[in-house]
Amino acid sequence: MATIAIYSLKGGVGKTSLAVNLAHAAALTRRRTLLWDLDPQAASTWLLGADGPAADPAEAVFARAVPPERLIRPTAIDGLDLLPADASLRRLDTFFGALGKRKRLLRLLNELDQRYDRIILDCPPGLTETSEQVARAATLIVAPVIPSPLARRAFDDVVAHFATAPGRHAPILPVFSMVDRRRALHLATIDAAPDWPRIPMASAVEQMTLHRAPVAAFAPGSAGAQAFAAIWTGIERRLAQPT
Repeated sequence: MATIAIYSLKGGVGKTSLAVNLAHAAALTRRRTLLWDLDPQAASTWLLGADGPAADPAEAVFARAVPPERLIRPTAIDGLDLLPADASLRRLDTFFGALGKRKRLLRLLNELDQRYDRIILDCPPGLTETSEQVARAATLIVAPVIPSPLARRAFDDVVAHFATAPGRHAPILPVFSMVDRRRALHLATIDAAPDWPRIPMASAVEQMTLHRAPVAAFAPGSAGAQAFAAIWTGIERRLAQPT
């Protein structure tokens, strides 16, 4: 099993769109896939149609009050399950800080390693106790970055933070998101990092909220769907490399 965390320092950068579409891409390749929504805004949960009331709050999994399997729900996509989020996760940072167990998320993920091939984490933004748990637990962190000097600076700060933090932390794969090639600033920024994957600013991506589905489910030939598929192919190739 491999765990791919979709993480950014700030919100509004296409994090949830990336998480949902990569999870869909994984399921299309016949990987048994779980999208675990860790963001209390629960956007991934809503997009995948699992925003109804649950038997237990999402934070109960971390408190060991219920096993993860109790909250996991199937989605309309073959091979893709969802562990939904809710507002109780607003307390997750405080809980992790009080708990003092730095590998709680890792141990919970290990309990699912016989059930899934790929787990995608839609992470809350910010450098927090939760992001530290994610960095220790993930196989790979995928970080969407809007192509601007300020966003690039924020990404570099995250890389530097994890590089100096104690313990093992997952490698980070940056991805340019919401790329508008009509903007000179965007072009200059992506030219400075030509090897980074990129996701275009596309109407099909914006329409995810209308269809409540991944882009490839309703616009498979679009530039957005092709971009997400290419990124997932690159991730799989990276995971296949010996460590």
